[in-house]
Amino acid sequence: MSSITLAGLALQSQHASFGGEQRFYQHASAEIGLPMRFALYLPPQALAGARVPLLTFLAGLTCTEETFAMKAGAQRLAAELGLALLMPDTSPRGAGVPGEADAWDFGLAAGFYLDATQAPWAPHWRMESYLLNELLPGVCATFPVDAQRLGLSGHSMGGHGALTLALRHPGRFASLSALAPICAPTQCPWGHKALGGYLGDDRSTWAAHDATALMAAQTAAPYPAGVLIDQGLADKFLVEQLKPELLEAACAQVGQPLTLRRHAGYDHGYYFIASVIDDHLRHHAAQLRA
Repeated sequence: MSSITLAGLALQSQHASFGGEQRFYQHASAEIGLPMRFALYLPPQALAGARVPLLTFLAGLTCTEETFAMKAGAQRLAAELGLALLMPDTSPRGAGVPGEADAWDFGLAAGFYLDATQAPWAPHWRMESYLLNELLPGVCATFPVDAQRLGLSGHSMGGHGALTLALRHPGRFASLSALAPICAPTQCPWGHKALGGYLGDDRSTWAAHDATALMAAQTAAPYPAGVLIDQGLADKFLVEQLKPELLEAACAQVGQPLTLRRHAGYDHGYYFIASVIDDHLRHHAAQLRA
């Protein structure tokens, strides 16, 4: 893992924040074949030379590497807990695929945190390999973060990514949470569009990227210390697209401890995320022994 480097890594900007630094980078991605951007918050403990735990946050549709960093208000508590925050961009950009710029209604062109197998997406839409084989190893090799203490979280499409990547790569992450995640993409319109477009019409391949199906296939609880999910009950996508009750049932089936908190009056946006993000940071810090 430590041998991976981020080619052409270039600091775009940096900003002092609660004794740490919020930084924004670009690099030349070998997995994606295009320039990729990410944000990294280093808490004061890291700037002083300590290797700190790292929480990766995967954002949702229409977001960039800037969205969580600018809207969630996570830096204050991350600085107190000594927790670094990694926020990658959600998708490849500038591939020149026909219709790419107009495809953000949902699904195609949004990375969905998997490796596409279908044309015209397969050459560049490789977000799973990018995150697991390039970005995370490269960040751990380059910055003062501890590769053995990695947490994963995300929102909406990014919540889907967090849940599926954590379940697809056992042992890679030590803590897991999600906010308003897409829990069963094989059973919702967003998922049908994205999985069908990226993976093709053979639905037998889709379950490998469905958190509910992945959880139901476990033989033991993959995260015995518990998974945290927050969901707003005023979220307009809850019933048709998100379906947390299906993941809840799968967790109960395999004995996976799950705290699924349902919040009256909260919608799908960043006012909701900012309202609960501190609990997610504490959840990860406790499991990562930050």
